[in-house]
Amino acid sequence: MNYAQRALAAPKKEEPVILGIESSCDETAAAVIRGRELLSSVILSSAAEQAKYGGVVPEIASRAHTDAIGEAVEQAVKGAGITERELDAVAVTYGAGLLGALLVGLSFAKAYAFALGVPLIGVDHIRGHMAAAYLADKALEPPFITLLASGGHTAIIYTKSYTDFEILGSTRDDAAGEAFDKAARVLGLPYPGGPSIEKLAKQGRASIPFPKMFSGGGYDFSYSGLKTAVINYCHNMEQKGENYSKADVAASFQSAACGALAERAVAAAKKKGAAAVVAGGGVAANGYLRELLANECAKAGLKLVLPEKKFCTDNAAMIAAEGLIQYRAGNFAELSLNACAHIPLGKKGKQ
Repeated sequence: MNYAQRALAAPKKEEPVILGIESSCDETAAAVIRGRELLSSVILSSAAEQAKYGGVVPEIASRAHTDAIGEAVEQAVKGAGITERELDAVAVTYGAGLLGALLVGLSFAKAYAFALGVPLIGVDHIRGHMAAAYLADKALEPPFITLLASGGHTAIIYTKSYTDFEILGSTRDDAAGEAFDKAARVLGLPYPGGPSIEKLAKQGRASIPFPKMFSGGGYDFSYSGLKTAVINYCHNMEQKGENYSKADVAASFQSAACGALAERAVAAAKKKGAAAVVAGGGVAANGYLRELLANECAKAGLKLVLPEKKFCTDNAAMIAAEGLIQYRAGNFAELSLNACAHIPLGKKGKQ
């Protein structure tokens, strides 16, 4: 009996103990869950080192993962109060992300799962962001609307079941997180751009009429026009030698960028007759967006489920949460599973 056959033959527990591993960008993370109960979460980030270069340098990220992966997993298992032999599966991000960074986590997870004789579960990073809500609300069940807002994707998704999704709308160009980073760069703010914009925006007023993105109906988004408007405003003011408030620019950009996200998520919930809205992805950690979502959902009589801010940005708890879904569905990966730098939204990468 080979590895894959042993994994499929292994009895599946109702409350399995799953180790999650995440290394898609600049966070080396490991977490352990028992069912929907989070037992431990460890995040070792190289963001401070990346900030010196104004963004993530893939080679530096890969080396940092190599140095940190063993320690992160050891801390997570120890922090969960279990032994390695109590693990029922190992879930790991295999895409999308930086290829070299992904390979570090995936290679470690393969060896770890094989040594323990437990199933390996390949997790799509974006599905992980979507699954973080299940840890925030242990009673949450589909159907509901998911607002996905991260550095690489922006979408409104109808979550029909644990494994079945319908994409109602997505970005036509830049993702929300990418737009935050670009706006921050124009304003001379440090990486990462999202937290920097949010912090500066608190000192300003949303007084500049930046466009609220694509308005052609439906639930699609476009951030290129908003990004260009910010660039043009700042450059025009500088070329004319006029003073302007960077705080007002940040507040106005944030208002335009987040307003449409909240409005369309709630509109989609009404359209589909869903009783709840959940959010995931790094932009969902933005305090202004969270407040908007809370207000809009309250007006519409909708339940809102928001993961803790630390579980909106990259982490392994969300990977373990999606791993739980795949474990219960019996979707295990072969040890030949390879890393995928790009996985189209709504499609499953080759396992």
